[in-house]
Amino acid sequence: MPDPRIRPVIRQLDESAINRIAAGEVVERPASAVKELVENALDAGARRISIEVAGGGKTLIRITDDGCGMSSEDLPLALTRHATSKIDGSDLLDIRSFGFRGEALPSLGAVGRLTITSRVAGMEGASITVSGGRIDPVRPAAAAPGTVVELRDLFYATPARLKFLRTDRAETQAISDVVRRLAMAEPQVGFSLTDTETGRTLFRADPESGELFQALAGRSGRIFGAEFIDNAIPVDIERDGLHLSGFAALPTYSRGSSTQQILFVNGRPVLDRMLTGALRAAYMDVLSRDRHPAAVLGITCEPELVDVNVHPAKSEVRFRDPAQARSLIVSGLRQALSDARHRASSTVGTATLETMRPEPPRVYQMDRPSQPMIARTIAWQAPGFAEAPSARMDITPEAPPDPVPEAAPLGAARAQVHGNYIIAQTTTGMVIVDQHAAHERLVYERLKAQRDAAGIAAQALLIPEIVELSPTDAAQILEISDDLSRLGLSIEPFGAGAIAVRETPAILGQVDATALLRDILDELAEGDSTTLMARMDAILSRMACHGSVRSGRSMRAEEMNALLREMEATPKSGQCNHGRPTYVELKLQDIERLFGRR
Repeated sequence: MPDPRIRPVIRQLDESAINRIAAGEVVERPASAVKELVENALDAGARRISIEVAGGGKTLIRITDDGCGMSSEDLPLALTRHATSKIDGSDLLDIRSFGFRGEALPSLGAVGRLTITSRVAGMEGASITVSGGRIDPVRPAAAAPGTVVELRDLFYATPARLKFLRTDRAETQAISDVVRRLAMAEPQVGFSLTDTETGRTLFRADPESGELFQALAGRSGRIFGAEFIDNAIPVDIERDGLHLSGFAALPTYSRGSSTQQILFVNGRPVLDRMLTGALRAAYMDVLSRDRHPAAVLGITCEPELVDVNVHPAKSEVRFRDPAQARSLIVSGLRQALSDARHRASSTVGTATLETMRPEPPRVYQMDRPSQPMIARTIAWQAPGFAEAPSARMDITPEAPPDPVPEAAPLGAARAQVHGNYIIAQTTTGMVIVDQHAAHERLVYERLKAQRDAAGIAAQALLIPEIVELSPTDAAQILEISDDLSRLGLSIEPFGAGAIAVRETPAILGQVDATALLRDILDELAEGDSTTLMARMDAILSRMACHGSVRSGRSMRAEEMNALLREMEATPKSGQCNHGRPTYVELKLQDIERLFGRR
């Protein structure tokens, strides 16, 4: 404890100490330094940016760009705190560049050994060095147009910070993640990242051609892989001065982590909890809680509608109307997912085939038989057929037994196996449908449509069903009795810990009221929904399970085909309420490979 009798002296810190303190806010680790320097290059109009690192960025970071460059007069000023060419200070809400604080270069020079070499086209090149805050004079230098920033021995002037850094490999991975996010934000700019110690190119992305949306598609495919674009839905929505665009993956292309989520605000990559929360809410009823959506999305708006001067690292933003931005993401993505109808990701079929391939298939040296030979073989296998050596084939194909066209997206039902899986034939292969999962989604969407239209129709029970619960559970579920009534479930107290169920949703048919109430209690206990509508949707999802076709139920051909046709017409039917695929599509050519025919 300081002695209260001794009055502390207020003193002005020197410039070196101020810069080291600022560096602690702006530069948390080598990846932060790379971010600041690459953003400077982008603000300078660079079309190609090369990043070289060593020792996880602790030993060396070198950024080379072909931007506008700086003159010999600009270099000393660039190392002065709060000196910037990005804004004039008159309006801190009218920010249209990545950088604007004027803190990055002096902060880096205060904690490392920084050298800047630059040349403006048509002028002589120049170089300046600063080490631990001590600036050397500007000197002439040979250089190509643009700028090279070389940072060595990061945090040598504040060695305590080095103890908090992770391994070289982990820091290099963090740098790679930063470069990928910036490359996604600027798809028409070329990027390369090299580890100078190993000589390995860790990342490379050439400039994409075409307009911005097309360029973003190309860059997304190169960074996340072609499967992402193959299974992504284009998003392009504008409302109330906010424009949401980019790509959102189908729910069945979900990930085990959020690494394939990149969000931009006015071209700036951000890690904003409000925006990531809105993204998760948009997928709420199509993903299980342990899965994450994949998306590359950006919001553009006039600068005065969003404040980017919230965090020293500029990784968070604050919208003037955050509810408006959240609503745009949630409603826009839900509409896009609904418009995808029954579509499921292509990776589901690929994963299925992989499980069927314990080893590479043997390729047999045989030709695929011609259609006449197939017809001849079928006739030979028919009862009573005996062909003389010179007999002529004269086979009239029978009419197809099923009038449902195979050209329909999910084909025509041909069989049901194990009491739960529908096998349908399409023009290009076959589809395997999980009848319970598919019908669960259909019932769920019907329930939501009824609720939004005129309320869910209820059916009165001839004899109310009494459900025994603990007093705590009974009180919890009775708290939302009015909300449940609007969902077609009418309950009332029936003594201590007991509830009388008087009406159930008509669409569910005959249900086990006890199991239904316990499922709703589980949802209330497990659910992370905060809004009433989200909570009611989660409860409807639980209800849908009780009204869907049960596993083990035998279905007639017309019932199976009716299910397929309804799936084709129903939004989000490619996945069940928990995010699992409702069907798997296998292409004929892939099936033939399994049998060595291709």
